[in-house]
Amino acid sequence: MRSPYYKERVDRALTELLERFRRGPELIAAVTTGAAGAELDFTPEPGRWSIRQIVAHLADSEIVAADRLRRIIAEDNPLLVAFDQDAWARSLGYERRRIADSLELFRRLRAENHHLLVGLPEAAFLRWGTHSERGRITLRELVASAVEHVEKHARRIQTLRDAWKEQRRGS
Repeated sequence: MRSPYYKERVDRALTELLERFRRGPELIAAVTTGAAGAELDFTPEPGRWSIRQIVAHLADSEIVAADRLRRIIAEDNPLLVAFDQDAWARSLGYERRRIADSLELFRRLRAENHHLLVGLPEAAFLRWGTHSERGRITLRELVASAVEHVEKHARRIQTLRDAWKEQRRGS
């Protein structure tokens, strides 16, 4: 039998993960604050996404995550189909999307997803589905992946903003 201390550590780790999940849109809002005009579309390297495209991608990724979370919660071993993010970016016009709209969509979906997750018993986070490319993934792993995804893109946005400022200084 595991000690109460072990359970407390697990509960705290899950609570912290869910809090990082909740704060994702706040993090993106913070790193994009003040970005406007040409800075939103700046890419120092061909083939890389701009700030505008990254935020549109995060909104659409949250749509996919909403489906996956619900499938794992409601179904036994659901198939979680991969999506081609580059095809979505091209076909869904990420370069034309309004950043404020993308950020608001991301905020609203993430808030709804967070509300769903915090109401679940801890055992639900052990439920799993099978991702078409990555194999078996638990609900907890899916949440952790969503957290890391947003944090990675926040760092990328900051890198883009720094490169933009550096280019402007050099001009």
